[in-house]
Formats: sequence, structure tokens, C-alpha cells
Amino acid sequence: MLKTKISRRSLLQLSAGGLVALGATRFATPAIAKNSKISWRMQSLWDGGTTPQKYEERFVQKVAEKTDGAFELKLFSAGQIVPPAQSFDAVRGGAFQLMKTFDGYTAGKIPAHAFISTIPFGYKNSADYAAWFYDLGGLEMARQSYMPAGLHYIAPTIYDQEPIHSKVEIKTIADFKDKKGRFTGLASTVMAGFGVAVTPLPTSEVYSALDKGLIDIADRGDLQANLDAGLAEVAKFIILPGVHQPTTATSYVANKAAFDSLPNDFQVALAEAAREISDEYQAQKTQSDASALAAFKDKGVTVIELDEADVSENRSKAAEIWRKAAKNDALANKILDSQIAQMQKLGLLA
Repeated sequence: MLKTKISRRSLLQLSAGGLVALGATRFATPAIAKNSKISWRMQSLWDGGTTPQKYEERFVQKVAEKTDGAFELKLFSAGQIVPPAQSFDAVRGGAFQLMKTFDGYTAGKIPAHAFISTIPFGYKNSADYAAWFYDLGGLEMARQSYMPAGLHYIAPTIYDQEPIHSKVEIKTIADFKDKKGRFTGLASTVMAGFGVAVTPLPTSEVYSALDKGLIDIADRGDLQANLDAGLAEVAKFIILPGVHQPTTATSYVANKAAFDSLPNDFQVALAEAAREISDEYQAQKTQSDASALAAFKDKGVTVIELDEADVSENRSKAAEIWRKAAKNDALANKILDSQIAQMQKLGLLA
């Protein structure tokens, strides 16, 4: 799991109708002055000490700064309160108020979540995916997907491609056929459609599975994270672009009752801090991708660039699989319709 982006400098204010522009002024704090400090618990998607977790620490700091220290988020790394797979139900039940999550984990029971996390063979850069969220109604639809569960989708962190690490040489999309691979979320469905025997292993097991030959190819995380995990030792090829995950959105999701009880200034602080972190993380990832890729090459890893025409030709096949993944779910199909319309305007689909 990470360019010039669309403009994001205006502050955002939550309202009953969604997001509206707010002048770049300091937050008014009458509710803060009258009430004692509000403290929430937040469990992250990331392990402690990792680069993504450091950005969650920055998120917590930003929220505190924007509320003059009156809104405290106590941050826990992945699994510190509950196993990551149980975060959805834990936030629903009030065990903690806020989670950073990958929506693809819940796509099995909420089909819409497949398309607000990553679209295999879809958006080629994070700015276009961000435009869908912020300019084309994506935020509102993401919130609709969580509402029945009593949860509130605050905002995404959007970043570009993750690589595929491989033990074997793969030069074309057709070469994926009959390979054994580790993928999650919608990528599992799409890559299976291209002939991959998919195994949804936990991230922690990717290294050993590649080492033992249980899988040939794997999605794991961004280049720097995978370099730190030692994948250069067990997979001598990197396949780019990461067609399984060309862009990604992780998300901040809160218990809706807890969110609704916040002063409006605190709600705004969460939304704005989230968007700032998205920009900062992508900027950092652009730099770390370059240095990590150079380090992989120094360790003897061969980087293979798939032909753009080959990827484009197979995007329409992937789109057929997207539609099947949406099933008969009205919201999932509404989301997919809007994304396909945008991709057509971008020239990604006919």
C-alpha cells in the first residue's frame, strides 16, 4: 500500500449538505471554552514505527493544533486495541471512536467499499482519484456507504501505486495467468479474473510465503515499506505499474454518534487535517519511491515496466470484473457509474 494535485488549499466545513468552502481564518472556539477537553481513542491501520504511522501521529498533532489542544486523539497502532479485522465492529460498538482503515477489507459485506479503496487497472494517478472524492460526489457516496452501520466517513488519504513483487519474470498482463499471488480487496477479484490463483495472506506473511515459494507474486505495501521488510531478498523482480493498486485511498472513519456530538469546529478540524495529511503523505511517497527503487536495484532486483498499451487494452476487461464485483448493490453501482464516466473523460476507458 502510496505529482501535481488538484487544489486543496481551501479549508473545509462540514454541513448538512456536505462540504462547503470556509475562509482561511482561525477556528472560533466558543464551545471549546465552555467545555472540558474532549478525548478520543483512535486505532491506526499501521504498525508502530512505520512511515505511515508517523503520518497518523502528524494527523493527531494537527487536530490538536487546530483546536488549541482541546481535542485530544490518543493514537494506537494496528492491533493494539483489537485485531485490525475487528476495527469496523469495534468502532461501531464504541470501543474506540476513530479508525484509520482500508475500506477494501469490508468490501465483502459492503460492495461499495471496493471502489472507495482502490480500483485495479483504474485511476493512473492520485490527483484524479482525489478529484472523484472532492469534486464529483465521492465523499458523499462514501459517507452513504457507512451510514447504515452507524459510522461516519471523514476523508481519505490518497496516494499512488504500490508495486507487485515477483519471483518470476512478468513482461505482459498475460504472464500473470497461472501464477500464485497474494492480493486483497477488489484486487483479489480482478487479479483472479486475469488467471492468478489468489491467496489473501496477512501482510506479515508475505515475506515467508515468497521465500518458501508458496506464492510467485505479491502485493504488500509501498516500495519503502517493502524494502524495509526485506522483499529484495525473496523476490528479484518488481513489476510496474502496480496494476492491482494504481492508486489507493485509506480512510478516517468515526463512530457517527460520537462524531455528531462534536462541536462543529472539531468536525472541521478532523476533515481539514485529513486532507492535509493526504497531500503530505503523497508528496513524501513520491520521494521515498524514487530512493527505494534505486535501493532495490542496488540489491540486484530487476524492475520491469509493463507496456502502457498492454495495460490500457486490458482495462476494459478489468471494468467488466468491477461491474461483477458491484453485484446488485445500488450504491456500489452508482459509485462505479460515476467513476467510469470520469475515466472515460480522462481517456482511460472508451
